[in-house]
Amino acid sequence: MSRTQKWILVATVLASATVFLDGTVVNVALPRIGRDLPHSLVGVLEGQTYIYTGYLLSLSTLLILAGALTDVYGRRRMFMLGLAGFGLTSALCGLAPNLETLVVLRVLQGVAGAFLVPGSLALITANFSGPLQGRAFGIWSGAASGTTLLGPAVGGLLVDTLSWRAAFLINIPITALALYATWRHVPESRSEARPAGFDWLGAIIVGVAVGGLAFGTVYGQQREWRDPVAYAMLGLGALATVGIPFYMARARNPLIPLSLFKSRAFTTINISTLLIYGALFASGYNQALFVQGTLSYTAAAAGLMFVPGGLLLTLLSPRFGTLAGRYGARPFLIVGPLLMAAACLLYARVPATSTAWQLRPDAPSSLLPPASYLIDFLPATLIFGLGLGIMVAPLTAALMASVPVANAGLASSINNAISRIGPQLAGALIFVAVTAVFYTSLASRAPGTDPNSAALRAAVSPLNRPTASAPADVAAQARYASADAFHAATLIAAGLLVAGAAANAVGMTRKQPEETLKAA
Repeated sequence: MSRTQKWILVATVLASATVFLDGTVVNVALPRIGRDLPHSLVGVLEGQTYIYTGYLLSLSTLLILAGALTDVYGRRRMFMLGLAGFGLTSALCGLAPNLETLVVLRVLQGVAGAFLVPGSLALITANFSGPLQGRAFGIWSGAASGTTLLGPAVGGLLVDTLSWRAAFLINIPITALALYATWRHVPESRSEARPAGFDWLGAIIVGVAVGGLAFGTVYGQQREWRDPVAYAMLGLGALATVGIPFYMARARNPLIPLSLFKSRAFTTINISTLLIYGALFASGYNQALFVQGTLSYTAAAAGLMFVPGGLLLTLLSPRFGTLAGRYGARPFLIVGPLLMAAACLLYARVPATSTAWQLRPDAPSSLLPPASYLIDFLPATLIFGLGLGIMVAPLTAALMASVPVANAGLASSINNAISRIGPQLAGALIFVAVTAVFYTSLASRAPGTDPNSAALRAAVSPLNRPTASAPADVAAQARYASADAFHAATLIAAGLLVAGAAANAVGMTRKQPEETLKAA
């Protein structure tokens, strides 16, 4: 690996890590943000929700546009623009004087972040080849996925020891180093076949499709699917999605050339990404809520639960990325998701009485996890991390090998957009299942309880601690109902993972990535 290639890895890993880390670190800081920041236009809970969804929606909506701009106007140039914007908005977020300002800044932060992930993969694709490219994707994937899984732990420690503002300010030195590395050491590259005019109308249609689906699912969950706005946005997003291929087939310089989908590998990988990343989100999100809201883990302890799997993922990804470059990605894309599904089945056995792991200064003995954690969570966490380590880098390598280098930024942005829509759609499905299982279980455990009562739903909710207004008998049984709901969520996640493995088994060929590209 040359000196330039090493610096490219440094820049791309750091840039992507900030985007993935920021999506999880800030979530842990939301309770403290709601308590500390003044607000006047939005309520605390509403503002906290907007802080999360604003970043997610702007990032998801603009990913494909950013990827196309990266290929056309220069990968290094657009990457540096994203780094500068992300660093600046992170600093402003850390200095936000009120809740409303922070919401606006989070939207702008998502806009800047949209240029970093597809830009990272496009730079690696343009500057690496063969098994070395697979190894580079392995290092990038391990670092990106590892930071995602370790984000809750980092966020919990920053919030508990410093301030919620540190969750944003930590991005400044990271983006500054990545910007320096890019400026000094990364060569410029772009698609040689530059179109006569950029397809801005196509960008708008794609943005409406992605944004409508993402906003509709997020808003629907927030309103418990009782607000028609959610259905209207989902309908708009679905309509735009259906219209994309018809428009792109007739456009002179389409934003998304339909020829990309002639590659069987590219199409298969995007289908499996939708399923697998939906399951990944559902598993992690619901587990974080369950262990804190039901099992009474602290934020720091809940975050540290992901550390063993994250370390395993980070250590294994480069190795499996190299192997995928040599032997093809198909076996890894089958075995990895199946192992993750097996881990979900183990999570579905966690009892409601699993002892809490408390990390508090006044209880030194509690710094070690209890036996219940070692039995109930650690084996599943390690198996899940192993599956991720086997799958993530080969998936990225196969994706980028399935399209011409000229479309590297666009291809990575399409896959990243799908990896963000998948969790929202899966989250909506699992939210309905979790809610139904929770209130049905609660009604059977506490006879006389009306699961449709507004007062009951205000007092107890799935995976969360009951409020002080909850009747004693209902509060006692809510713990067990939440365990039932968590088990349902993990079983659905296991099903999605098995479906993803099946899609890869059927759709991926046994050819090596380079051969797949030549045949596409």
